[in-house]
Amino acid sequence: MTLRETIPDPARAERATPRRRPRRSAEQNRQEILRAASAEFATHGLAGGRISRIVKKAGTNPRMLYEQFGSKSALYVATLESALGALRAEELALDVEHLDPLEGLLRLFDFMNGHFERNGHLVSLLRAENLMKARHLKKSSRIHEMTSPVLAMTERLLTRGVAEGRLAADIDPLRLYVMIAALSQFHLANVYTLSNMFDRDLADPDWRAKRTADARQMLACYLTRRD
Repeated sequence: MTLRETIPDPARAERATPRRRPRRSAEQNRQEILRAASAEFATHGLAGGRISRIVKKAGTNPRMLYEQFGSKSALYVATLESALGALRAEELALDVEHLDPLEGLLRLFDFMNGHFERNGHLVSLLRAENLMKARHLKKSSRIHEMTSPVLAMTERLLTRGVAEGRLAADIDPLRLYVMIAALSQFHLANVYTLSNMFDRDLADPDWRAKRTADARQMLACYLTRRD
């Protein structure tokens, strides 16, 4: 036996010893599954989503997934709840009511526009759920409880703006909210088809910045119009 053979090779020993994942809590495991499921369902939809890909990406196994969520359909509903819950959490942190009413409403647009830009999976999930006529949203009691605080903020800003003579008097808060949501995500939900139809990359940051400025200006004109 040579001297070389008697000295342990640290690199070889490390390769021979399998590395164990740090043990995760049930809640950490749940969050990893939701993150993986969000990406999977946003890309492939409910029908095309595969549990095998979700557990692989989440670093878990089917048994743990079904213990946490019960079924693929229930996991899909939980994914919708998680995505919408994140939106509501950010909405609750908004602080715009101390601003000039017009600026406050434009900041609401900035928030929604930015949130959808940062969370393309939410746009995809909502688009897919609309195709299914909100079949799974209707199964969630949590989503029904997630009343958007933005609608109430919008109404208060409009009321103050009208009282101060700064905003048009006949603007319905819900219609305005839907308009802001449309201006914030239509280009995202249809980015590939529109890019192909007009031979222009609608994902280009410069194009998107100009579109956002246009939408903001349109909204400001609508809010302050004089009939």
